[in-house]
Amino acid sequence: MLRPGATRRLITLAGAVVLLAGGTAACERKSGGGGGTTSDGPIVVGSTLSLSGAFAATGVIHKIAGEQFVARLNAAGGLLGRQVTWRVLDDESDQAKVATLYEQLISQDKVDLIIGPYATPNILSAMAVAQRHNFTMPQHTAVLAPLMTYPCQFPGWSIGSAPNEYVPKLLLDAVASLPAPPKRVAILTNQNGSTDFVSYGTGNNKVGMVSIAKDRGLDVVLERRYPPNTSNWSQMAAEVRGARPDLVINDGLGVDPVGLLQAMTQLRYRPPMMFSLFPAPGPPLGLGAVSDGMLAVSLFEPNKAALDKMGAPASEIVNEFATRAKAAKLPYPVFETQAAASWNAWEILVASVKGAGSVDQKAMCDFLHASGTDTTFSGHLAFDASANNFWPSTSGLKQIQNREWVTVWPADRASGQLKPPPAG
Repeated sequence: MLRPGATRRLITLAGAVVLLAGGTAACERKSGGGGGTTSDGPIVVGSTLSLSGAFAATGVIHKIAGEQFVARLNAAGGLLGRQVTWRVLDDESDQAKVATLYEQLISQDKVDLIIGPYATPNILSAMAVAQRHNFTMPQHTAVLAPLMTYPCQFPGWSIGSAPNEYVPKLLLDAVASLPAPPKRVAILTNQNGSTDFVSYGTGNNKVGMVSIAKDRGLDVVLERRYPPNTSNWSQMAAEVRGARPDLVINDGLGVDPVGLLQAMTQLRYRPPMMFSLFPAPGPPLGLGAVSDGMLAVSLFEPNKAALDKMGAPASEIVNEFATRAKAAKLPYPVFETQAAASWNAWEILVASVKGAGSVDQKAMCDFLHASGTDTTFSGHLAFDASANNFWPSTSGLKQIQNREWVTVWPADRASGQLKPPPAG
């Protein structure tokens, strides 16, 4: 969810646009004609995604989920009898490009609707453009809830209004339940956006993983921040080995934990327990036994117990995503947290149009505040502008067990039991 440091060449429109068409309906926007404002033309949804660069491994998950959603929407008759076309531009994992591209989508391409990009800093940039043009913007994955102040942005994934307090409590409560809870922790933090926020808080709320661990009496034996473009993990791995923590807490994302684990393995060292905040789901599994027992935050995992509760529609979506992801040669072709957050955001967008009876942006926003929406994977979502629309979190913890992600905490929503570290 973070911005790589380097600025890359702005992509050309020809290389950036993917058009996904089918049949849906919608309505007119008061502010003027978008790409689909004729009564029989398509409704055009615009967005960017990180389809190249540092976040591409996660961005492609949102692309596949979005393609699937649009295809299903259109096959079901769409919105009010009109097609939906999704115009998605590659922001190259570069926050500096996001605002320009969303401005292009709204002002030049004149799309009817927008949906947010991937990664908190990118979402913040897109939100500023949406606010300037008074567009309603559902978004998948922003975590910096205190900064998401635009009343017409709507999150598809919520870790509550204070993730910097929610995540530490979630993790530390879970590990405290083990027969031999960890006493010594190392906290390694990616310095960008959402991950640094979870470790250290922001603004007037400086509470985070570090302060909460200390308040609970844990010995923070190593506290290290690292830049988001880190690729050499050997020094950090050596510091962790020297500190001898019972639990490594990596408030990182993407392939950060993979780099750390590989570097520690080269030193013939493996920490007893490890947590990573927002890992790309597939790469850690590729490490085999090295990553077994690793924990991460989860919105949804397609474990049988969860799918049995949700019923056939959820299973159909999960299975179709797997087929599409395999065809796209995704290393981990599983509908999990990132895909579920994406699905929620699309369902929020569709509900707002149906509820407004048009693509009038204010009416869409007002409907969501008044009525919320029902989602397949997170139930009913209610949006309170005083909480920046972040709904009470349903997130839990997942753990790698036998090369599979399994939801393990809280116990009342778990599909398996939290495994302690191996003895000795």
